[in-house]
This record gives sequence, structure tokens and C-alpha cells, in this order.
Amino acid sequence: MKSKDRKYIILVGDGMGDYPQEALDGKTPLEAAHTPNMDTAASRGIMGWAQTVPSACEPGSDIANLSLLGYDPLVYHSGRAPLEAVSMGIRLKEEDVAFRCNLVCLDHRENETVRMNSYSAGHISTEEAKILINDLKGFLAHPNLSFYPGVSYRHILVWTGADPSVKTTPPHDLTGQDVTGYLNTQGELGPIVDLMRRSWSFLSQHPVNQSRQGRGLVPANSIWLWGQGKTPAMPSFLKRFGLRGGVISAVDLLKGIGLSAGLESIFVEGITGYLDTNFRGKAEKALAFLAEKDLVYVHVEAPDEASHEGSREKKIQAIEAFDREVVGPVLEGLNHFEAYSLMIVTDHFTPVQVMTHTREPVPFSIFCSEDRSRPVRKRGFSERSAFEGEVAFINGDQLMPWFLGVR
Repeated sequence: MKSKDRKYIILVGDGMGDYPQEALDGKTPLEAAHTPNMDTAASRGIMGWAQTVPSACEPGSDIANLSLLGYDPLVYHSGRAPLEAVSMGIRLKEEDVAFRCNLVCLDHRENETVRMNSYSAGHISTEEAKILINDLKGFLAHPNLSFYPGVSYRHILVWTGADPSVKTTPPHDLTGQDVTGYLNTQGELGPIVDLMRRSWSFLSQHPVNQSRQGRGLVPANSIWLWGQGKTPAMPSFLKRFGLRGGVISAVDLLKGIGLSAGLESIFVEGITGYLDTNFRGKAEKALAFLAEKDLVYVHVEAPDEASHEGSREKKIQAIEAFDREVVGPVLEGLNHFEAYSLMIVTDHFTPVQVMTHTREPVPFSIFCSEDRSRPVRKRGFSERSAFEGEVAFINGDQLMPWFLGVR
């Protein structure tokens, strides 16, 4: 399946997949963006598609990236939050349930309805968010509740004795929508909603939020709990594929998936998960890591975040930065290795029209060292090219073992 001296690198542009748009003359953002490096890989290598989200699962980065790494989410997925907890060094006991705890901005209207203004509290800074979460610990203090600050709006609540089976909703699925119906304290979500509601008065009056409003920024005036689950149990990547590798990502979810699979979490200075991230630093660290190890999985969140905002312009900007600052340097740097296999892929679609994840099959391209001298096809990296490509996977978790055998 693998070559002893071959290097493997996977570059994931989160949420790059999208629909054709009238404003782009019928093109998708991937087709409209200037992506000469991804296009080079597509024109000389293999293109295809993979169904990374099984029909029984909700479309999301947890499900999709488990599939891309070769782990069937129907077998190994136990919830999003526990994967993030692994990344943050949180050890869950048997009775513990980890929840993703977003800081969000809710708009309370005069008719007593509530709207999801921002699932990320305007991409609140990590420094501000840490103050809010640490202070909230005291306000909501309870022996069964433990809050852990993360990055920007992304945090973890460990709730001892909670029910992991209740159905919660990601706040990024609700951007701009009336969420009054999600805030009913009756029924199975009652305890969760009650805790969210209790955060309102404290957060709305907090000096951090007063300062943000004074600077024209949206406040982080509520927590939002979702993605709960218990500790996952996964066989190591080394045991399954015989390769030692690492993961580069700004978000705890991807780092947690990697760590759960026995992969190293590689630190890169200045990565944020947004448009201001250190794109080039990811490429440089990936190449340096490959000099010593077999495989590296590089995840870039920015296209997905732009999609959740419904910004076509920011999405194209993020795709072009991914191509220019990550794919380009990686393609150049791989020439220093005798044998390599590169995969460029998106984990799921995040269409700007719907501002959330959808379950369409995703495009991927495989470019190997042997492809450098092959004739150029007239095609670029896009959804359409993928569906006209050479290979397809109905079960997305089969893509990784196949990729590791491509020459």
C-alpha cells in the first residue's frame, strides 16, 4: 500500500465546494478563483470525487475529515466536541459528556423573538474569549460543569451526567435565522437551553462586551451548546497504514481527530482559522515535517468560515490564498523529495447561498512525482472537473487507502 521512502501530503481546503452562481456567470467560487497551482495538479494528475458524508450522518467537518483520513464515521464518530477535547488535553471520565461551547451573538428583538446574528460573535479574538469563558466559570459554577477556553469562539464544556443522545443544532447552521424555537426550556433540551439562557445576563454586562460594542463590534452575549459526545476510540494511523504522520490545523477539531488517530499535532505560529491565518507558515511546516516523517495532513479553515458568513468575495479570496500560499509552495517544495504523492481536496461543500455544510460528493486531485512529465489536460481543479474525472468513491473512507497506493 505504501512505499518506504515516499512522502504523502494532503491539503484540505475546508468547505471549498459550492454551487454555480449567477453572479459568477454560472461558475462556482472554485471555478471563478485564480488557482494556477491547483489547476496544475488537476491537469497533470488524477481527478475524482468522494462521498465523505454518509447518508446517515449530518454533514460536518468532523464526519468529513474522519472519512478523508480513512476512518468510517459510522464506526468511529462519537460526537464533535470530544474530538476537540482530545486536542485540548481534556480527559473525559466515563460519565462525562463534552459539548462544543460557542460564543455567539444573539439579537433579542422587540417582539420577544431571537435571531442568530453571528455564530462566532464576530470572530471574537482568543484573548477576549478566554476572559469571558474563565469569568463565566464562576458565574455558572456547578460541580458537574467544567468550562475550557479554546480558540476564538470555539470552547468546550464538560458536563458530568448529561445525556449525549439529545439532538442539538450547530449555530453556524442558523446564521441570520430566528432561533426562538431552539430556546424553549421545555423538553429534552431544557437543561441545555436553561444553561445557555443563564449566560445572557452575565455576558451582556461583561466589560469585554461593553468594550466590543464601544468599538462597533458585535458582543459575545450567549453561549451555544452543541456537538456533544463521549471519548472516541480509534486505531492508530500507524497501525492501520504503517505511516507516521502529523496534522496541521488552527482548529481543535482537526487536531483532535489527528491525535485520536495517533498523529502529531504540528504547531504553526499565527494560524487563526480565518482569512488572517498564516497560510504560508502551514506549507513551510508541512514540508519541514515531511523531511523526517511519512505523511502530513494540512487543513485550512478559511474558505469554510467565509462560506458561513455568506460572503462570495471572501470565499474566493480564501481559495486564492490557499492556492497561492499553501498549494504553490508545497508543489515547489516537493521537488526536493525523490517520490511523493499529493492530494488536494475539500472535506465538504459549504455553499455561500445556504451558509452551512451540505453532503454533496467532494472533488479531489492526486498529483504524484511520476506525474511531473505527463501531458497536460485542459482542465482545472473544480467540482465539474471532478465529476468528469477518472475515479470516484461512494464511501469516502476508502479514498485514503487508495491514495496511499497511487503511483
